[in-house]
Amino acid sequence: MPDGLSDVLESTEPTLLATGFGATEEPLWHPGGYLTFVDIPNSQLLRWDPAGGVSVLRQDTREGNGCTLDRQGRLIMCEGGDDRRRITRMEDDSSITPIAERFQGKRINKPNDVVCRSDGSIYFTDPDLRLPQERREVGFPGVYRIDPEGRLNLATNECEYPNGMAFSGDEAVLYVAITRKDEGCFEEEQRNEVCTHRLLRAVDVAPDGTLSHNRIFTDMSSSGAGGPDGVKVDVEGHVLCTSSGTIWVVDSAGVVLGTIGALPEGVRNMAFGGSDFRSLFITGGKSLYSLRTKTPGIVAF
Repeated sequence: MPDGLSDVLESTEPTLLATGFGATEEPLWHPGGYLTFVDIPNSQLLRWDPAGGVSVLRQDTREGNGCTLDRQGRLIMCEGGDDRRRITRMEDDSSITPIAERFQGKRINKPNDVVCRSDGSIYFTDPDLRLPQERREVGFPGVYRIDPEGRLNLATNECEYPNGMAFSGDEAVLYVAITRKDEGCFEEEQRNEVCTHRLLRAVDVAPDGTLSHNRIFTDMSSSGAGGPDGVKVDVEGHVLCTSSGTIWVVDSAGVVLGTIGALPEGVRNMAFGGSDFRSLFITGGKSLYSLRTKTPGIVAF
């Protein structure tokens, strides 16, 4: 284990919890003591229970991806299928309510990840490069905010390709993973060249929810498939961000402490959970894994 990670992790050896899915993403721990995650190509929302294994909670999510919980404990999801492209809320009776579909009359591009603030406002990322040019109605990548009254506002358009997000413990900073800058980054990835546009950004969050002082928090320049994606934060201020098939662990000053690699199928996303919030659940390839940490993580509730 790298020296910088010895105070963060108990082990870098993952435990396989379930496998055989299409492509797993967006694990989310629930206060009921179970985990949900998505299978994007099969458009399923799945539940993993420590005792009962995996079951299907929802079919036909239309490429459901990013998930979080609102302040009432209801599941918020980014639906990226071309006939949806929206943010939804699952009600207590399992019915689905759209809560964001259009910005200034135009369909949002393809929402990716979502987080909820303690005031009830919901932020989501909407990178434009995930859609062919001819299908884009909003002509820029954005981070959006749904305020507690349900109004949709553009929080910032100063993130090149906003992907995963997470708040700092005091919610004064929003960390945003920047996967790439433009089409040229896809070509660099195919040639296995280092992409210098892979970043972790930090943005200040004012009490009223507005964003400012967008800056580079960590340079994550690297080669390999997949740039910065999922982001999570622990109670000590460590920021964990997936990229290039590994998990980068960064301290509260933005310094890289090390990477968690050697996961059998790579890694797309992760979430803290378990009874002590020290289990790091990881989605990668067709499977769900877990690692144990020394420091508890911040969870959605």
